[in-house]
Amino acid sequence: MTFEQWTRAVLKRVEAALEHYLPSEKTVPEQLHEAMRYAVLGGGKRVRPLLCHAAGELTGARAECLDAAAVSLEMIHVYSLVHDDMPCMDDDALRRGKPTVHVKYDEPTALLVGDALQSQAFITLTADVLSPAQQASLVRELAVASGSVGMAGGQAIDLASVGHALARPQLETMHRMKTGALLRASVRMGALAGEAPGTDALKSLDAYAAAVGLAFQVVDDILDVTTDSATLGKTAGKDAKDGKPTYVSIIGLDASRALAQQLRHDAHAALTPFGARAQRLAELADLVVDRVS
Repeated sequence: MTFEQWTRAVLKRVEAALEHYLPSEKTVPEQLHEAMRYAVLGGGKRVRPLLCHAAGELTGARAECLDAAAVSLEMIHVYSLVHDDMPCMDDDALRRGKPTVHVKYDEPTALLVGDALQSQAFITLTADVLSPAQQASLVRELAVASGSVGMAGGQAIDLASVGHALARPQLETMHRMKTGALLRASVRMGALAGEAPGTDALKSLDAYAAAVGLAFQVVDDILDVTTDSATLGKTAGKDAKDGKPTYVSIIGLDASRALAQQLRHDAHAALTPFGARAQRLAELADLVVDRVS
């Protein structure tokens, strides 16, 4: 199976699992459930579910277990996007090529969509397909990654940094929390959904995830200044307009491109102990660095 075939197969599974685990729009309250499905379904790169499935292949995880873990990660990710786009945060009108939830519906609905998706993620992780031990492990991974020392904390630093200069180490800390924490959790949760990986294996996967997570943000910063809104599916040039520190604003465009390539190399190097079994993870690192949107 080629990487493209594998990707299509996984994305088809993930989309079906999202349809399954999201409440029906016919369930009361109908508008909230409709808005949740509007935010989640039919769009996005699904990088986190792909990483989850690829890591699960290393530990022999069952596809049903990976589906539940992948869906929970995507729900948390989308909840963060819905909240980030609101006027009290980044105030954006476009996401995944369509109006943001607060534009399509209204601000109270967008707030509740994010809240409900966060809860639904943890409901999903308690699905019967996962053993009680796996449920406990994966719930903790996801909670830590999305909380104050992870994604939410990174967003707090991001908001506080608007209009201020950040040193490169501070910028890296922010991005390892805001973006990197959930990407790291995607890899770890995929691995933990199968046979428990050893300490050395988890360390290697953590090193891989750290490189991929930072590369994702570096490439995001590059695309924000080199790509148009139609290609990105969100408003281009907004970071500079809002006075947000980015890798491009701190080290320049060429240095940012070189850093992305170095992080790709670091990700591949971290996978060396796994040999050919980590092919999909290696290909996903390439996808992250080479993407154009």
